[in-house]
Amino acid sequence: MIRLKDHFRVQTGVGPPVTVGDITVTPQFEAVIVRLASSGFIWNRPTAILVEQNGHITRFPIRDITRILLLWLLSFSLLLSIMSFIKFSRRKVIRP
Repeated sequence: MIRLKDHFRVQTGVGPPVTVGDITVTPQFEAVIVRLASSGFIWNRPTAILVEQNGHITRFPIRDITRILLLWLLSFSLLLSIMSFIKFSRRKVIRP
């Protein structure tokens, strides 16, 4: 039996920290992993940066503008497809 969790996984993690002086910066990421029968792909995206200074840790989230634009374009194209389908389905066919 094929299970979805064997082929699709979302994983979060942190990258290697970089220290300069008394400031340590650590990147956080999210990876979407898709495994198919003979291939697969991994989509990594940054989610935040952790900055540690003087014992205080501050998290700076990263907005993924590309993902937001892709979702907006997908929604817009679906809306246009639905509108054109409705428009052309109501059109009367005149046959001589």
